[in-house]
Amino acid sequence: MAESQNNDAFVEFERVQKSYDGETLVVKDLNLTMPKGEFLTMLGPSGSGKTTCLMMLAGFETATHGAIKLDGVSINNIPPHKRGIGMVFQNYALFPHMTIAENLSFPLEVRKIGKSEREEKVKRALDMVEMGAFGGRRPAQLSGGQQQRIALARALVFEPELVLMDEPLGALDKQLREKMQFEITHLAHNLGITTVYVTHDQTEALTMSDRVAVFDDGRIQQLDPPDTLYEEPKNSFVAQFIGENNTLLGTVKELKGDQAVVQLDDGELIDCKPVNVSAVGDRTRVSIRPERVEFNKDRLQAGAHTLKAEVLEFIYMGDIFRTRLRVAGNDEFIVKTRNAPDQVRLQPGEQIEIGWLPQDCRALDA
Repeated sequence: MAESQNNDAFVEFERVQKSYDGETLVVKDLNLTMPKGEFLTMLGPSGSGKTTCLMMLAGFETATHGAIKLDGVSINNIPPHKRGIGMVFQNYALFPHMTIAENLSFPLEVRKIGKSEREEKVKRALDMVEMGAFGGRRPAQLSGGQQQRIALARALVFEPELVLMDEPLGALDKQLREKMQFEITHLAHNLGITTVYVTHDQTEALTMSDRVAVFDDGRIQQLDPPDTLYEEPKNSFVAQFIGENNTLLGTVKELKGDQAVVQLDDGELIDCKPVNVSAVGDRTRVSIRPERVEFNKDRLQAGAHTLKAEVLEFIYMGDIFRTRLRVAGNDEFIVKTRNAPDQVRLQPGEQIEIGWLPQDCRALDA
């Protein structure tokens, strides 16, 4: 979705800034548009501005500058309870003295919805998250995963057009978290809900989202679908933050079209795709994903670039093997290979040759 297609924008941030002390901006000139029905994740380290953006959209924080619009209407001065937005937090925020059904009924009572319609909506919302039999229980009688389902049902019960989720799965164990990721994504898409999801977990962002906005230092560094973000990071921060990444430092020796020749700091020359280097002599951080590196000569494609490497450590991880190498002076160079019947287990001390295709190797800012 192009940033200029504002006629399709359901959620819009226009030049939004936020400062808590009048001096330091925690959100700097944010421009973002979202179409209806999109699942967008705001991803970034602590303090990058992602949660502040979510809180401004919810109405719990006010923008210092700029406009936030919902369906074309500015909501800057509309109080949170009148925005019609569903919220799901990490700590569930369920009322402990109410039953599950009462918890879900509460947002409907606030909206002056009649008793029989309330009961119908509560039943539908509980069924949606497969918790139909739990209406009479109290939150303390439920597990963490069950409480999170109820928090989700409560956010959906009044059929909001927009749902905001702030690290909602952070307190769950790995297996349950992964199961809930798929459930939330399916629910959002099946119901056509527009969702803004905040997390610092990159795997969560990649598996759940239509698009991901990577935040750092109060700005969106890149906004793209998950595969583009992973395969084509626009700068070193995004490459480092999304997934695992090998980096080698060097200097640009030659630039011609979509190819750069980089001299690594140990003197080796390699071919790369120039991304945000602009001139010969620029320092660069070359980025290669661990799964794109190959050491099996039979699997190296024509045109692959090879370098010598020393095996430092072999780690068995079940479905994959992870091997740490010394490459061009970097002792933290990782290769990931699938645990296939014919896969070689490299031994520490082995001298090998590794290779990759030039287009898998990106010359980024140093």
